[in-house]
Amino acid sequence: MNPAYAKHLRGLYIVTPDWDDTQQLIDATELALGAGAALVQYRHKSASPARRLEQAAALLAACRRHGVPLVINDHVDLCLALEADGIHVGGTDASIAEVRRLVGPDRIVGASCYGTLALAHAAWNDGASYVAFGGFYPSRVKQYDFRTEPAIIAQSKREVPLPVVVIGGITLENAPPLVAQGADMVAVISSVYLVPEGERKTRELAALYRP
Repeated sequence: MNPAYAKHLRGLYIVTPDWDDTQQLIDATELALGAGAALVQYRHKSASPARRLEQAAALLAACRRHGVPLVINDHVDLCLALEADGIHVGGTDASIAEVRRLVGPDRIVGASCYGTLALAHAAWNDGASYVAFGGFYPSRVKQYDFRTEPAIIAQSKREVPLPVVVIGGITLENAPPLVAQGADMVAVISSVYLVPEGERKTRELAALYRP
């Protein structure tokens, strides 16, 4: 991974909702970027290829304006076509090793590890840049059929030399115990995009990582 990305793998990680209105998506993301988001993931599970291209291109332009990397969820072809900064790979997607081969050594490659430390070890061996655990709490966006225990964060930090991302129902109120366990990034959707004061919430969540 490009060493220049390392500083962005700490702090608030925002993941986009399934919004079809591109301008609404960009406006909300711009506010979050201005308020301190460190990393953006474009995720839209139901978008058409044309809409996905339109939205990802607009998000990449916004991220470039703020000097923040854009990671694409799942779609390696889209990441390569736009020359985005990275890719996030879920457990049912292509292997980490294959994705790393496709995107090269310099891009961010994130790996969903859910609640399984063995997946984190495998992701590290296969070239991931960070590991993501969750869900930790009930989520408004994604239904989990399991609950990840916070202790896995500290255990991963001891055993796997990669930044740890936590996701799943995270709010300003329930994030601090996960940060205390060693989480390098908190990833949120609803706590930024689906609340009335997203800009203020972003600033408050980002402040969890300020001295």
